[in-house]
Formats: sequence, structure tokens, C-alpha cells
Amino acid sequence: MGTTSVPTREFESRLGNVREKLSAVEADGLCLFSAVNIHWLTGFDHLQTERPVCLLVTQDAVQITVPRLERDHAASDQFPVIETVHNYYDYPGGTTDSTTYYQHSQLTPEAAISEMLEEAAVEAVVADSDGAPAYWGYQGPALSDFADVAVEPVDWIRDFRTRKSPVERDLLRESATWGNLAHRALEGYIEPGRHELWPAKKASLDASMAMLDALGPEYDSHLRGDFPAAAGFLSGPNTALPHGLTENRRLERGDILITYATSNVGGYMTELERTMFVGEVSDTHRHHFEQMLEMQTLAIERCGPGVPVCEVDQAVHDYCNEQGLLDYTQHHTGHNIGLEGHERDFIDRGSEVTMQPGHVYTIEPALFVPDVGGYRHSDTVLITEDGVERLTYYPRDLESNVITC
Repeated sequence: MGTTSVPTREFESRLGNVREKLSAVEADGLCLFSAVNIHWLTGFDHLQTERPVCLLVTQDAVQITVPRLERDHAASDQFPVIETVHNYYDYPGGTTDSTTYYQHSQLTPEAAISEMLEEAAVEAVVADSDGAPAYWGYQGPALSDFADVAVEPVDWIRDFRTRKSPVERDLLRESATWGNLAHRALEGYIEPGRHELWPAKKASLDASMAMLDALGPEYDSHLRGDFPAAAGFLSGPNTALPHGLTENRRLERGDILITYATSNVGGYMTELERTMFVGEVSDTHRHHFEQMLEMQTLAIERCGPGVPVCEVDQAVHDYCNEQGLLDYTQHHTGHNIGLEGHERDFIDRGSEVTMQPGHVYTIEPALFVPDVGGYRHSDTVLITEDGVERLTYYPRDLESNVITC
């Protein structure tokens, strides 16, 4: 069994890096409002809602302010790097009067966060944003407006997250394993006459239960009722929309599919997509499939340490220009991936980023032909010291992607 969670020593190492940055810029602390950034730094995973959560890291402490409904979770022994938990009752709260004990108070979220900062005696902080993001109806004031601190927004955590550690790489490899199983299960359930949802849900359930049985009680899904391993697809003309939605249609022989599969391991996910065909392949589909496969092959072969991401996207663009395909391209070649399905940086001709060992990207150049279909493979690749490791390993050739039925 592979790695399924991030050990405490990893969070301690991440906090050490943050504290080095704090010293370098002479800031008193770091405030985080993003649920994903807080999760990455401490392991505390929570559902981002209209109720702000603020993590404060100083040189000698890690504290967090949460709504009452997250207090018991945050204070549990699951998150040993968090030393102090403050709370308010709910948003919007009733008063800024802090004379009542926290557990029963009607403090506004902003007042509770201010008290945490005041008690920590911080005067200047850096933050992932100047206050909690507008989300699910929350539209509170900026941190610099309600707290007596100087605030400088920084992108440290997103920068740190770009380059995956050895632990994160192992989690992504494990994710790819179970995503591959979900995709295999999906192929087995696809047949003419089935509604799109039926094979998707059957495959996701089968793969998820196999995953849970294999990994055992130590597995932490970081999910709320979703499938730990999941697969699905778009079918027919709907595939010509890059982000098409599931339609109320049943599969037909000769249909084109764009499938997807992933799994969540320790909060980390990979992306596997394939262009597949139900039973038979028309000459038009075969032609565009081979063009798409060449686009992806060019991109994968161009990737590596020290390679500017713009050159990878440019290679795909140049091929499409030569083949007269630019009218059928609608997005760049790929993006970083990890705790979120899309993370920066992006494989885009406008980017100035250079690939480095530890960067993890999806490689997914695509063609979308109106009234015909979409053609996209997506593989998750790890940039290594001397090349590229393809984490997702489902076959890419045409014959392997024709479903016998």
C-alpha cells in the first residue's frame, strides 16, 4: 500500500519554511483565509462557507479562528501543529462586544479574528488575501479595515504548493492508481442504451469500495459523501463543449466519449481523461483522434526540467497551425494539479514559468469540432530531475480506446 496521508513532520517542515520567509520580510505573522492553503499548511481540512476561517502563524505559535461548528474539529488531535483554537458563533454575528466567553459569544467573525491578532501582539502581517474571500454570501470587510494591523497580500503558499514534495508525489502516484481502476471499471459498464449516469456511478462505486477496502481505516478521504475514486464521461456531440454538462441521453453505437477519472488520496488528486468510442470508429473520428494524439505526444515529449512552459504550449500551437486546426482549439495545453483540480502554473504561451523537478502538470491539448465531437486525452505528469514521469498510465492508442460491445 502506498502513501495515503501527509505526516506531521511534513506540516512542521512547511511551517519552518513559512517562518523563514517571515524572518526574511520582517513580518510578525502570516494569515491564511483560503481553505486549501490552510489545509496544505496544517492538515486542517474544512468546507469553505460564508463563515470565515483565519489561520495565524507567528514565530512561536499557530492559532486559528473558526466558526463554532468547526471548533471541535479544529481542536481535535488530528491537527497537532495547531496550538490554539478561537471561535465565534456564526456569521454575521451580533456584536463586537468581546466581554462574553467565546463559546457563548455573539462576536462577529471579524471581531474574533481581531482579538486573535491582538492577543498575539502582531502589528504587520502578510496574508494570502486581505480578508476572507466572498463566498456563499459572505461579503465582509478587508482585514486591513477591521483589524489594527498592516496587511501585505502574498502568494507564498501557492508558490510553495507548485513544487510537490516527495510525500506529495507519492500521494499523487497513489491517486493515479485508483483513478486508473475507476476508469477500467467505467469501460466495463459502457454499452449502447445506457444513460450516461449509470456506468459513471457504477464504476465510481465499485472503484471506491475497492479503494476503501484496500486502504483500510487509516484512509482519510477529505470528502463529504463523494466517491473517493470517480469516473464519468460526456458523450456524442456534447463532447464538442470543453466543459459540457451531463445530458439526458442514452449511449448509441458509434458514440464518441470524453471520459475522466480521478481519486482523492490525502486531499490530492490526479487527472486522467481519454477519448473513447462505443463499438466502432468513423473515419472522421479516427482522423481527429490521431491529430489529438499527436498534439499530446508533442507536448509530453517537450516537457522536462528547465523547459519554459510557453515552449510546450507553442509546440502544440505550431502543429495545429500547420494542420489547419486552430479553429478547433479552445484552451491551453495544461495546468498544475494537486490539492485542487486546477492549480497554477499553466502550460500557456503567455506564461514565463520554467518547469522544475516536482512540478506536476496535466497534459491535455484538445480539438473541439462543432457538431462532430471533442477529442482530448489528459495525463498527469511529474517533472523529474532528468525528464518526465507519467503518473496516469491508461493506454493512449486508438485501438485500446474502442469499447467492444
